[in-house]
Amino acid sequence: MREHTTDKSARQTARQTGGVDAYGVQPGVPFQDLSRWATKAPEGEQLISTAYGDKVQKDLAFVEHKPGVHKPDPILVADNVTRRFGGITAVDVDHFEIERHGITALIGPNGAGKTTFFNLMTGFDTPNTGRWTFDGQDMAHMKPERVARMGMVRTFQLTKVMSRLTVLDNMLLGAPVQPGEGMFRSLVPPLWRKQEKANIEKAEALLERFLLIKKKDDYAGSLSGGQRKLLEMARALMRDPKLVMLDEPMAGVNPALKQSLLDHIVSLREEGTTVLFVEHDINMVRHIADWVTVMAEGRIVAEGQPKSVMDDPAVVDAYLGAHADIDLGDDSVLEMTESEEA
Repeated sequence: MREHTTDKSARQTARQTGGVDAYGVQPGVPFQDLSRWATKAPEGEQLISTAYGDKVQKDLAFVEHKPGVHKPDPILVADNVTRRFGGITAVDVDHFEIERHGITALIGPNGAGKTTFFNLMTGFDTPNTGRWTFDGQDMAHMKPERVARMGMVRTFQLTKVMSRLTVLDNMLLGAPVQPGEGMFRSLVPPLWRKQEKANIEKAEALLERFLLIKKKDDYAGSLSGGQRKLLEMARALMRDPKLVMLDEPMAGVNPALKQSLLDHIVSLREEGTTVLFVEHDINMVRHIADWVTVMAEGRIVAEGQPKSVMDDPAVVDAYLGAHADIDLGDDSVLEMTESEEA
């Protein structure tokens, strides 16, 4: 591991210019192909680089574990965000921040307001009150397409692939620059052919990385649930986002694909992308998250590093109720609750 002495202003300069920062990292450019083994190195080898992960862990090590705490270098900041449906308050968040380049897990029981909060942040729903900024820019009341153009891209709990388009065509929908879309430009191939070729090459590279290249000419509707999750994540990366928001990326994914998804999420951080994800799999959260935020009944009830959050009484009560004396970090808890339900 390397020593990092860069201050916040140097990091911001690197991001603005697209140049290499003091860590020797160019945002959006992978160190190497980490997607194969981002969570653990092959036998006899070491991880190529964990520059961003090391920096995030050092920064968050000094952050107090309490709801709504301020972070050293936040990329998304939300204040007083509420969303009511009739007499029910689905979201009531006083303050929320996401650390830049970190992997933040947003967890909580069903009905806690996690997906609604995602919808608000990305423009798919309108809050009753509140404001939020992304990378220093006001994002309140912004349309979803503008949010995506700003660099904040999301996936959905129920995948939104175009079933009657091929896998490759689904990928091309996510490309940010498509000069051939205009009616008149489309009649002049020299104006768009070069960019179209670049988009296809980028899409095929991502499909290769996500193990979908052999499916590129298949209809997306023929993919399994796990493959659709991979396709949606790959399509989101076509835009080179600054922040990726994943809504239950492991839901409906078979065990054979789960490790691949985990590795992809970790590799995103090492390429300079910030990750926020909603997940119910506590063991997965404990394995890859740098920071955990817990929602219950629309409010943020706890924040902290994974181990400390799992020991928080408010979190244990939100998940288990009567089992409030049991450690959520213990794998046997999940087996116990499942057997009791049966």
